[in-house]
Amino acid sequence: MELLAAAFSAACAVDHDSSTSESDARDSAAGHLPGSESSSTLGNEATPEECPALADSPTTLTEALQMIHPIPADSWRNLIEQIGLLYQEYRDKSTLQEIETRRQQDAEIQGNVDGSPASEETPEEDEEEEEEPASPPERKAVPQICLLSNPHSRFNLWQDLPEIRSSGVLDLLQPEEIRLQEAMFELVTSEASYYKSLNLLVSHFMENERLKKILHPSEAHILFSNVLDVMAVSERFLLELERRMEENIVISDVCDIVYLYAADHFSVYITYVSNQTYQERTYKQLLQEKAAFRELIAQLELDPKCRGLPLSSFLILPFQRITRLKLLVQNILKRVEERSEREGTALDAHKELELVVKACNEGVRKMSRTEQMISIQKKMEFKIKSVPIISHSRWLLKQGELQQMSGPKTSRTLRTKKLFREIYLFLFNDLLVICRQIPGDKYQVFDSAPRGLLRVEELEDQGQTLANVFILRLLENADDREATYMLKASAQSEMKRWMTSLAPNRRTKFVSFTSRLLDCPQVQCVHPYVAQQPDELTLELADILNILDKTEDGWIFGERLHDQERGWFPSNTTEEILNPKIRSQNLKECFRVHKMDDPQRSQNKDRRKLGSRTRQ
Repeated sequence: MELLAAAFSAACAVDHDSSTSESDARDSAAGHLPGSESSSTLGNEATPEECPALADSPTTLTEALQMIHPIPADSWRNLIEQIGLLYQEYRDKSTLQEIETRRQQDAEIQGNVDGSPASEETPEEDEEEEEEPASPPERKAVPQICLLSNPHSRFNLWQDLPEIRSSGVLDLLQPEEIRLQEAMFELVTSEASYYKSLNLLVSHFMENERLKKILHPSEAHILFSNVLDVMAVSERFLLELERRMEENIVISDVCDIVYLYAADHFSVYITYVSNQTYQERTYKQLLQEKAAFRELIAQLELDPKCRGLPLSSFLILPFQRITRLKLLVQNILKRVEERSEREGTALDAHKELELVVKACNEGVRKMSRTEQMISIQKKMEFKIKSVPIISHSRWLLKQGELQQMSGPKTSRTLRTKKLFREIYLFLFNDLLVICRQIPGDKYQVFDSAPRGLLRVEELEDQGQTLANVFILRLLENADDREATYMLKASAQSEMKRWMTSLAPNRRTKFVSFTSRLLDCPQVQCVHPYVAQQPDELTLELADILNILDKTEDGWIFGERLHDQERGWFPSNTTEEILNPKIRSQNLKECFRVHKMDDPQRSQNKDRRKLGSRTRQ
């Protein structure tokens, strides 16, 4: 939290104007629903003086709700039924449009900075503008990309619903409230798309009679796990959201419902996701060993219902949904008024979802880490006093080969052919083990040290021979004495990755780990990336990351804003966010999402939970 507080303080130093372009930039940088601009009131926020018709209009959500009637239940059911995209398509299209929106906003604002500002117009231009008759602002075009419904649908946003357009509510609500309505609407409609995909997984694949005959019951159980429980929870969750939306065409809140389900029902996700390691392994084995399974799955995947999507994309849906749901709540949290009841429910929902996502991640890691530690232990032979490797609280951070300088750095040793010799490092979260590889895929351990007693130092450029060389100091090694190793990596990125892993609290190029600079470089992910090493970070489309360090050979060490996870990733999977105001807004929103609970909000949590249950 100290890091976030420092980031917030730094971000507040950047001035913000109230222009329309910056308002749009805030939406795009926050991961706004693609195309979620409001009607005419969004682009130009009219005041009562400018528009007398609005002088007597309600200015609060409560007043607006009192004037609006509920939407018939059939209307919402029809909307849900008209959603044509599977969740995989919905999610991909949504994130791609989000990326494109950020690109446009970044380029537009950068253009204004490079060129002449719009505010510096000549007097003649001002006079010409005054002479032109005032015309009603045009409604922004609906994006070509269709996020929710089939291409023939009449609407894809909350503000495009016929009941909304005919009610006049768009003339009553402020632009920020309309954006908030769109964010809550996306949460509901994306849940409907997700439920549709789950239903297809069950009906088309899991309940296929031919597949039941091919699979042993134990194989079927591992492959599909508790997906029926997950789908049942999604169905009940969706029904609760629909009932809330049927109460009024202006959605009062959805995060209170999210909180209740995250706290009381979403444990089914933990069970499903924790089985992922077994699931992936079983699926690969079935494809390799059972020709009948492979042929049938290929046939089922060709069905038009699947839209060309493989079974694997359906099996991973629950994990994708629970992580995406947290981001959708973040999107709502960024738009609710500060210190309001809706901010409290959004913070509560977000906190519960974080606990669920964390439990899911831990469930996946626990299985793979245990197997990995057992395998490593079997390969080690200790030349020194044996160190127990397997521990429930220990896991591997990085392993690999480095070159150790074999003697003092003198002109004589620099001329020898055996200046460096290979050593192999196993770095765990609390321990470093230094080995030499021996025949039989074994490793002979000759030194070790607690990770907290490691120090690293980069050598300045001393020519090609000592390029990518750094010094590793063990303040207390296996012999209870200080030891120093001069190590050479194969590339600059490999050297920096080892230094970051060995001593994570060291200062980096762009920002230290104890303070934030006024404007930290940021990137957004434009190509998904799956981590190949423990020190790497898996990236999803549209992720926003602070750059903490980077190398000349194309690697970035970054921190993802929405969950503060850190790791290395290739720079060609991202694009830099150039505008400082967008970067500043991203930091401020990050602080707001992750700010600590205040005592008053904690005291009111049970009261809100009880009120939500009473209303249902």
